[in-house]
Amino acid sequence: MRPTINQTTHAKSQGRKTRHSQRQSLLACPQHRSRSFGPCRPLLAQTGFAPLRLSVSILTLLLLLLGAVSIAAQEVEDTIKIKTRVVFLDALVKDKKTGIPISSLAPDNFEVYDDGKPRNISYFTREGQARKPLALVLILDLRSDGAGRFLKQDEIRRAMEQELAKLPPGDEVAIMAMNMNGEDEKRLWLTEFTNDRGKLAEALAKIPKFVELSSNEADGKIAKEGQASETAKDDGNAKPASTKDMGEPPEPPKSMEQKMKDEKEIVETETIKGKNGGVVTRTLRKDGSVDVKRTNKKGDMTIELDDIYDMAAAVRDATRKAEQTRPNSQLSIVWVSDGIAPIFFEDRDATEQILIRNNTIFNSLTVELRTLFKFLLPIGRPIAGWMGVSLYGSAKYLAQRSGGEAVKVGRVKDYGTGLNKIFGNLTARYSLGFQLAESEVDDGRMHSLEVRVKAQDDKGKSRKLAVSSRQGYYMSSAMPKEAAAVKAQ
Repeated sequence: MRPTINQTTHAKSQGRKTRHSQRQSLLACPQHRSRSFGPCRPLLAQTGFAPLRLSVSILTLLLLLLGAVSIAAQEVEDTIKIKTRVVFLDALVKDKKTGIPISSLAPDNFEVYDDGKPRNISYFTREGQARKPLALVLILDLRSDGAGRFLKQDEIRRAMEQELAKLPPGDEVAIMAMNMNGEDEKRLWLTEFTNDRGKLAEALAKIPKFVELSSNEADGKIAKEGQASETAKDDGNAKPASTKDMGEPPEPPKSMEQKMKDEKEIVETETIKGKNGGVVTRTLRKDGSVDVKRTNKKGDMTIELDDIYDMAAAVRDATRKAEQTRPNSQLSIVWVSDGIAPIFFEDRDATEQILIRNNTIFNSLTVELRTLFKFLLPIGRPIAGWMGVSLYGSAKYLAQRSGGEAVKVGRVKDYGTGLNKIFGNLTARYSLGFQLAESEVDDGRMHSLEVRVKAQDDKGKSRKLAVSSRQGYYMSSAMPKEAAAVKAQ
């Protein structure tokens, strides 16, 4: 029933008193979920529309709070979703005719194929936009009949030193020398990672004393040792001849206790199964020596190489050092040799996998072969192949597979030019990346990668380009819980 005029006038005359009593009633009244019963029911008729306005305000506030919670939940959900796995790779694009790197390409010019299937490129940067600092490892094979005969020359080392000095301050270099003084197991880090060009110069200056003596120098050294021996005899201090020289029987076999002691010195044993059925076992001992044994598929031929230090060992040490000390840098190896680096095929494949897993760029700087080796190589290659050994060319192979450069040098000035080419091509790269879906799980195998580039010149014709990039990748084992559950079923 609508209120009469008198009733309305009466309500107005109450003024603050009426509204004050309403507030007291509201404060005193307990809040209930239902308004159909309880002491608050008569209050609704007395207070008119004021409670309605209050209810709308509370409802609005609740909606705002719920909205804020919903937004916060959405933000958390979005944060979880962006934790995706990405495969990154660097690509060097050069003009096929001139060999000059091309730096003006766009994402549309690139296509990435994963096991032959196209991938959508999610990340793209050009040269210099987001380049990691380099962690560069120079591995110098100092055999006197190989690269050592050149690296001991002052002008060649000076040319290399000048190129190292041109690297940006953020890039660091470590130098390893191996096969020192003609001994295959000898190696030494001439310097750890540093951007101090003075320390690099000091490290290179040490090379000559680690290169095996020439035949004339060796003859002179033997003569001096002979004179010293005669002097010792005259003094009555001559050392007795060894048991081997005296023709005594060989040493008795080692006892079980000694064998167990030797086994305790083993740090790591790695078994590598090849594609053709051959098996290579690498044993790393506490003193750093490496024993390598290969058994062919039939099991009727076993080759054992004890206490050696080969290309595979050097790559393992370089990648391990960079992973431990420079995890946020781009590791790149420069292998300096004459190209002869005997390595079992199974071991070479395992070395390739290490490079791919660590996204390491392998480069080779190959000096001239000795004339004698040039004649013997065609004969030695088939024999080495029958034994399961790659005798020559493994450095170039690893460079191609990891996206690096293989450069041959001859004249003195070629050494500086060769390093300049390698260093320049390491920095003039595009960085590409694509995302892996949540359903894609680590299957333990290497997936092949191929980068194709299409571009046109000013006349609208297709440009002839050469692309260098790593040829594969391994999926990250870190995967979403849902995908892991699916894999476990």
